Amino acid sequence: MTDTRRRVKVYTLNEDRQWDDRGTGHVSSGYVERLKGMSLLVRAESDGSLLLESKINPNTAYQKQQDTLIVWSEAENYDLALSFQEKAGCDEIWEKICQVQGKDPSVDITQDLVDESEEERFDDMSSPGLELPSCELNRLEEIAELVASSLPSPLRREKLALALENEGYIKKLLEIFHVCEDLENLEGLHHLYEIIKGIFLLNRTALFEVMFSEECIMDVIGCLEYDPSLSPSRKHREFLTKTAKFKEVIPISDPELKQKIHQTYRVQYIQDMVLPTPSVFEENMLSTLHSFIFFNKVEIVGMLQEDEKFLTELFAQLTDEATDEEKRQELFCAFSQTLQPQNRDAFFKTLSNMGILPALEVILGMDDAQVRSAATDIFSYLVEYNPSMVREFVMQEAQQNDDDILLINLIIEHMICDTDPELGGAVQLMGLLRTLVDPENMLATANKTEKTEFLGFFYKHCMHVLTAPLLANTTEEKPSKDDFQTAQLLALILELLTFCVEHHTYHIKNYIINKDILRRVLVLMASKHAFLALCALRFKRKIIGLKDEFYNRYIMKSFLFEPVVKAFLNNGSRYNLMNSAIIEMFEFIRVEDIKSLTAHVIENYWKALEDVDYVQTFKGLKLRFEQQRERQDNPKLDSMRSILRNHRYRRDARTLEDEEEMWFNSDEDDMEDGEAVVPPSDKTKNDEDIMDPISKFMERKKLKESEEKEVLLKTNLSGRQSPSFKLSFSSGTKTNLTSQSSASNLSGSPGSPGSPGSPGSPGSVSKSTSQMAAITTKGGLVGLVDYPDDDEEDDEDEDKEETVPLSKKAKLESS
Repeated sequence: MTDTRRRVKVYTLNEDRQWDDRGTGHVSSGYVERLKGMSLLVRAESDGSLLLESKINPNTAYQKQQDTLIVWSEAENYDLALSFQEKAGCDEIWEKICQVQGKDPSVDITQDLVDESEEERFDDMSSPGLELPSCELNRLEEIAELVASSLPSPLRREKLALALENEGYIKKLLEIFHVCEDLENLEGLHHLYEIIKGIFLLNRTALFEVMFSEECIMDVIGCLEYDPSLSPSRKHREFLTKTAKFKEVIPISDPELKQKIHQTYRVQYIQDMVLPTPSVFEENMLSTLHSFIFFNKVEIVGMLQEDEKFLTELFAQLTDEATDEEKRQELFCAFSQTLQPQNRDAFFKTLSNMGILPALEVILGMDDAQVRSAATDIFSYLVEYNPSMVREFVMQEAQQNDDDILLINLIIEHMICDTDPELGGAVQLMGLLRTLVDPENMLATANKTEKTEFLGFFYKHCMHVLTAPLLANTTEEKPSKDDFQTAQLLALILELLTFCVEHHTYHIKNYIINKDILRRVLVLMASKHAFLALCALRFKRKIIGLKDEFYNRYIMKSFLFEPVVKAFLNNGSRYNLMNSAIIEMFEFIRVEDIKSLTAHVIENYWKALEDVDYVQTFKGLKLRFEQQRERQDNPKLDSMRSILRNHRYRRDARTLEDEEEMWFNSDEDDMEDGEAVVPPSDKTKNDEDIMDPISKFMERKKLKESEEKEVLLKTNLSGRQSPSFKLSFSSGTKTNLTSQSSASNLSGSPGSPGSPGSPGSPGSVSKSTSQMAAITTKGGLVGLVDYPDDDEEDDEDEDKEETVPLSKKAKLESS
């Protein structure tokens, strides 16, 4: 049997001064080599993982509270607490801490909470204890001044607290309170108010236990009624005894539990209603009061969880059809009060075993909005705790009940019928639905797949309820209702549907195509609310992004680009989110080369889009379309294009076509004498030039079929005969061998100066003794290239040209 003495819960204090549960485990103490000292270790009871490893520092102030709590600060603004199941375990660990720090285990705090100045420490050392005035009516003012003067000094606060504990001083003060009330002594009552408020600010658990005991708590509240700054005095005791009634919806048999509930309610009332709003300084001094309330609630929940008779009776009455609605409301409110954040997981496990979900289903069917809201909160806790449990329940329920009363459909209906203008409840419920339909948290076992089973159930029994508002509002070309609240609701529904498109594959695909959902969604593109129109566009964009041909055929068959194009044209020249989102969608189609959609858009909407020239998206789509058509009309050209594309990006000797033959027919001497063959950089080409290699290839074919003429131009620019030379061209240039006579006719061609083939282009090089012009032509193409700095190489070129082998010259002349 597990040792329950060392069983603890670990808590940390968050920024809101609330305690967060970090888990349950078993605590031990021992030497940790890494920390170089004795340490507290807590290992989780579930998997043995380390929840806490904290070195017992000699100077850390540890506090023992309520016999089962140890609280301390690890660093600034980082407080820790261990809540023990049994007092004996708390005492054992407390002794270990005191042993390390050299303290007497009988103390409740091991160190001063704040270091004091040397002057204060010297003054206080001279007086080992704080002597309180005798507790008498005529000395109340003196007592009040003593309490007020002790608050600024941590050491004096500690001594004052010890004096109040040891002498039973609080009970004596409360006796004087009765005397003052009987005598209607307002001055004495005002002094008592200041004294009791000061005792609260001492922040001591031992004092709180005295003040909040059954015999003292109402008198403490009475003292706090006489605030000198308020007139007349407040009637807090009257409210607690006459107005506030403790109602047992189900009788509680445990007297300790009942007393703890009373105490917690009254202390909470003191904190919220009786004590004045604390200043920033006083807020930190009331941290122990917050902790007292918190751990009381933890204890209450634990006691209720262990009382199986109470919970069994509660759920039996909640689900009993004979229970009237008012009684059920009281039962549920009583139950929901037990659902505090602390210790939640273990409690939910108990509730699940006892049938919490059927009870929630009954509560959600009630008319009371407040009760339904509490039920929604509990349902959200359950979904967060174990979504698979909720899915299993609703699938089993479908076998017995109609769709209208299924739990998940009740949730959807509450989302749709949310009366909040901001739809706060609907947003929360949509998040729960999203968690339930998220395949990422669904389980897969050897026998069954939760994803397949639950999604099949959801699309059969629940999806029609979710999409009902969408379908009802999109029967015409424009939304039938276009008010802000309806638009918000439809936007929420579209958000969930978009999530389904991304994660549910064939389930949502069948539903969209069979129910024509996309066409109905695109009606919302005509909404006056831009956020709703964008939600509709996002839904379509998500579908197109899948690049699924089933979706694409559905879009083309129903002409579902028409609402998008209309919205784009209606948006006009405005540069906004709608404009950018629509252009991005068409750009995606172009970049991803979705052929079917490209053809559909150009064939049906080109006339509407051809004038859009501030982006190249639509012209790019048109180019894609024309390329597709050309490939379809000429399959051989398509295969040739693929060859050339490979050749273009991968220049090697794998395919010896005519282009390579032309290359090897001219040796290095020819290239130096004529035009250098410099292939253009692939990086400078773009998709719009993709047809150039084909046209150039076809031109070369024609040239090969006809006789090529060699033009030897002789000019005497430097006063002597220039050598003859041959013009040779690579496949990357726009020049060919033609006669000199044709060169003079077409000076305005694309190759004229100022065009890509003009002087300075990488496609031509000429050499002469001083200056030599090479005029290259292709159907009128004129190129003038001048390199005046190459004089040193000219002589070499002339020699090379004069010594051209006869066989080579013969080949050139025959060509």
